[in-house]
Amino acid sequence: QVQLVESGGGLVQAGGSLRLSCAASGRTFYTNAMGWFRQAPGKEREFVGTINWSGLTYYADSVKGRFTISRDNAKNTMYLQMNSLKPEDTAVYFCAASGGGQNSLLGRSYNYWGQGTQVTVSS
Repeated sequence: QVQLVESGGGLVQAGGSLRLSCAASGRTFYTNAMGWFRQAPGKEREFVGTINWSGLTYYADSVKGRFTISRDNAKNTMYLQMNSLKPEDTAVYFCAASGGGQNSLLGRSYNYWGQGTQVTVSS
């Protein structure tokens, strides 16, 4: 059974940092693109960033320059380093694994999803 499990969420003050992890089990994803999405209360899920099989990354404009995605294929784990956090970054953050190797901004490109981890940024 394939599972993606996020961890590392929590409460942080504006300007602070958090590092989220997404640990995969049940199969390896080193040939697959993986991504991060988030959903704030009352809002639709939105794309945060993605990393492809070779480590190429792409980010939403709202997080570019503040967030960094990386992956450790030996550990079958993806990370999201979030710096200079803002109150508007408050959301449940989800990791996802694509069925292919290339980056995608679209949620429908991702076949596997984690349960999410809450990130709350206080002002």
